Amino acid sequence: MATYALAVCGQPPLRTSQPFIQHLHQRQMCYLAPGMLQLQQLNLTQFRNYGYQTHRFSKKVVGIAGPNGSGKTNLLDAIYYLCFTKSYFAAADAQLVQQGQAGFRIEGQFSHPLLHETPVTAILRETGKKEVACQGEVYSRMAAHIGKLPAVIIAPDDVSVVTGGSEERRKLFDALVCQLNQQYLQSLMEYNKLLLQRNSLLRQMAEQGGGNMALLDVLDQQMASRAQYIYTERQAFLAQFLPQAVAHYHSIAQGRETIGLSYESPLHLGSMASLLQQQRPRDMAAQRTTTGIHRDDIKIELLGRPFKQFASQGQRKSLLFALKLTEFELLQQHKGFAPLLLLDDVFEKLDGSRMWSLLQEVCLHKKGQVFITDTHADRLTAQLEAIGADFEIFITSH
Repeated sequence: MATYALAVCGQPPLRTSQPFIQHLHQRQMCYLAPGMLQLQQLNLTQFRNYGYQTHRFSKKVVGIAGPNGSGKTNLLDAIYYLCFTKSYFAAADAQLVQQGQAGFRIEGQFSHPLLHETPVTAILRETGKKEVACQGEVYSRMAAHIGKLPAVIIAPDDVSVVTGGSEERRKLFDALVCQLNQQYLQSLMEYNKLLLQRNSLLRQMAEQGGGNMALLDVLDQQMASRAQYIYTERQAFLAQFLPQAVAHYHSIAQGRETIGLSYESPLHLGSMASLLQQQRPRDMAAQRTTTGIHRDDIKIELLGRPFKQFASQGQRKSLLFALKLTEFELLQQHKGFAPLLLLDDVFEKLDGSRMWSLLQEVCLHKKGQVFITDTHADRLTAQLEAIGADFEIFITSH
């Protein structure tokens, strides 16, 4: 079993067999303000490397420090799971079960500005059945929970948002808009299902040397109606999102670089219905749908040149933080309260000035509860003390 240590400034760590024993930072005794979304207690049973543990949180900023593999990221993932009914890091729920066990249970006690006391429970049973309940009511559709507990997460691999393919950037803005608009979420789910059906039909037609053109017409019509709605919502959303992200980047980079962000979509050139009709011969030859909102992207330029080719690691992380902070702001504006902010090992490859700017932004200027993991307890503590944050630190070890 892993052991855990709690560090008090100026004192040796206290050893305990109970992970994450709470320590209220002695410099300030200010608790989270009413009217904020906050996680007050988290219970984990057979989740990742946790057998059964209870964690209580009382501060605006919660620092979690310790070596890799000690459970820092698992704790953030459990919080994320309660907000989104899925893991941020694992593709399948079965990967979240503690080794040697057959299921898991996550329970969170939230204080919600609108719903007040909000218990949320997520269970993966031994049968493989998954259940999520909010305030004691089990969901029949997991999608109904999305947006109730808004959250933003930043993790090391998220840099693929700015260095990877267009799919990564679509995931970014889709995840945000889905928290704001249930109709968008439903339309996107239906579009993706229709896209799979259309691609399957195109492959079938190629194998058979022909096929049901009437069915293809029906799929095109159904896809077109949903695509137009999604495109319109993305246009409106990104018109607000992208300028704010640019402003955040300039703030984090302290005005040292000029960056450009723009929305690209095949639907800029015509309706989805007309594009599908024009591209049908090409689609039939390729056996897949070659145009549509599933090809949308955000074009990124640095000083007028392709960002991916010329940006440094620090610039890439600065842009990632700018995008995520904008996501945070827009959630707060639309919901009327700040989302949870989960920062996993974000300080690697950031110079001191960029780290300082980021911490000031998320810990002081932003309202809402922040969870931060880092491998260096001294670094995290020193930085949070330097900016005057109200925080508590938990230290984990193998």
